[in-house]
Amino acid sequence: MDTIPLDYQTLRFIWWLLLGILLIGFAVMDGFDLGVATLLPAVARTDRERRIVINVIGPVWEGNQVWLILGGGAIFAAFPALYAVSFSGFYLAMFLILVALILRPVGFKFRSKVEHPTWRAAWDWVLFGAGLVPALVFGVAMGNVLVGAPFQFDDALRPHYQGDLFGLLMPFPVLCGLVSVAMLAAHGAGMLVIKTSGEINARARRFGSLAALAAAVLFALAGVWLALGIKGYALVGALDPAGPSDPLAKQVDVVAGAWMANYHAMPWTWIFPVLGVVAFLGCAALLRAGRELPAFLASGAGIAAIILTEGVAVFPFLLPSSLDPRSSLTVWDASSSHMTLFIMLVATAIFLPIILAYTAWVYRVLRGKVGDDDLSRNPSAY
Repeated sequence: MDTIPLDYQTLRFIWWLLLGILLIGFAVMDGFDLGVATLLPAVARTDRERRIVINVIGPVWEGNQVWLILGGGAIFAAFPALYAVSFSGFYLAMFLILVALILRPVGFKFRSKVEHPTWRAAWDWVLFGAGLVPALVFGVAMGNVLVGAPFQFDDALRPHYQGDLFGLLMPFPVLCGLVSVAMLAAHGAGMLVIKTSGEINARARRFGSLAALAAAVLFALAGVWLALGIKGYALVGALDPAGPSDPLAKQVDVVAGAWMANYHAMPWTWIFPVLGVVAFLGCAALLRAGRELPAFLASGAGIAAIILTEGVAVFPFLLPSSLDPRSSLTVWDASSSHMTLFIMLVATAIFLPIILAYTAWVYRVLRGKVGDDDLSRNPSAY
């Protein structure tokens, strides 16, 4: 291991940061796709308007979904124990997300095959569900990270999950799901304001400002609930950050207020929850004022701040166990080997800038508003 220039503890922390960056990338980039689809029935009243809204995200959704693949791949390779527990334990929730994400391209392609209003209206509702369901389920999943998931490891480190889909729908995780829906709807409205004009633009500003206000209020409510009513998880004694990946080699207590410990230890981190509220309040005001790009940037900053807020609260935990706190997964005991993390870091340093450059080029090519002329010039428009 002496040939690896970074120590094990540093690599584990870097991959925790990279996992957060990938989650933010997915929430910001594919999040506006989900938000636009969620707003489809509200902002588009005629078939022409719905086609314009769909064509805002139609050319870019596949590229944006790369961030989800990157995030899943990073969890699989960097934190395999987390992948094993979450993707098996949350199987039905993941299945709902996959069905919704599969139906999205199907809706894009099949909607335009028949011009009958009933046919197109049915696919419009499919697209609405394909936006709403993932936004809600992702938020519920993040809420369950804070309350803990019902799993444990046996002596052979085999995970055993003892929950079900409905067990995930506790009040606090559902509130987190509503935060997710509201913030992505506001973000989607920001993109619609940039890419459309006329009545669609006006409706997007109106509904987007309401969604942004809801996101700020619900996020603040979730923060108060977390601080006062949700017990957190705390390590008992020291845990070697460079030790072996053995989740059972530690002791964990469930303690009231434990999720606030990092904020008390590092007061500067309060900037994240404050920014989450302020950014969405600002987004609401900017949308009402018709400030297109600033509103979109504000919602993106708010999304990043909300994800960072949870990341700071739970660190170093990745997925606490409500069934057996000792089985909780942390950054220090759920990772791949030292060499694996380093090889992946080198690959990420090469390919992530390429993805960012290509994404920037695509959005530069596709800049400008979508209107009737685009639908008439492009026979393959949805």
